[in-house]
Amino acid sequence: MILFPAIDLFEGKAVRLYQGDYSRMTVYSDRPWEIGMDFMNCGASHIHIVDLEGAKSAQTPNLETVLKIREATGGFCEIGGGIRTMEVIDRYLQAGLDRVILGTAAVQDENLVQRAVEKYQDRIAVGVDIKDGKVAIKGWTQKSDLDAFEFCGTMQRYGVRTLICTDISRDGAMRGTNRKLYQELSARFDLQITASGGVSTLEDVEYLARMNLYGVIIGKAYYTGAIDLREAVKLERI
Repeated sequence: MILFPAIDLFEGKAVRLYQGDYSRMTVYSDRPWEIGMDFMNCGASHIHIVDLEGAKSAQTPNLETVLKIREATGGFCEIGGGIRTMEVIDRYLQAGLDRVILGTAAVQDENLVQRAVEKYQDRIAVGVDIKDGKVAIKGWTQKSDLDAFEFCGTMQRYGVRTLICTDISRDGAMRGTNRKLYQELSARFDLQITASGGVSTLEDVEYLARMNLYGVIIGKAYYTGAIDLREAVKLERI
């Protein structure tokens, strides 16, 4: 299993939202690359980055900051948030990012998913943000009519290898991760599944590691100190 400590960006700062609510934002640093360096110092090798402005605008307003994080850490960096065109996919991957995550675009433009996977193979992931069993889009501000599990099956048929699955109700709430959800996803799909949302204790990390998931994203729990990242990294190998 791979740990993905997360950096969410807004106006060049590292922030966290509560359940995707932009009005409930906490700013943690105006030098996000230093947070990335701390991830590496704790033993992490991968970083999950979300451009929260991009999620709304479908542009790359924090590209300069993202590249600073990549350069400062030298780690594997994946990026999501507003990636809805081949132009933006090309921009990120040609700039040196290791993987991009399609969210809203995967729901609204399945042809884009197919073209992107054909061109970049496993450098394309899809984020499945789940709210009440449905797929949420546009920075979690809208809920589609798509059943989350049916959508995952469609992405698997299109050749997507990696899904980042977030239970929005758990994100930032520090109530523990949705273990049942990830058990069902693992049982139903032959995919690299990354768990996101509500991972708030080392026990959560250990449980998901023993499920043999591909990855786990640690967000708020790192920033509040609820999870010691050095200890969490040790659980990657159990």
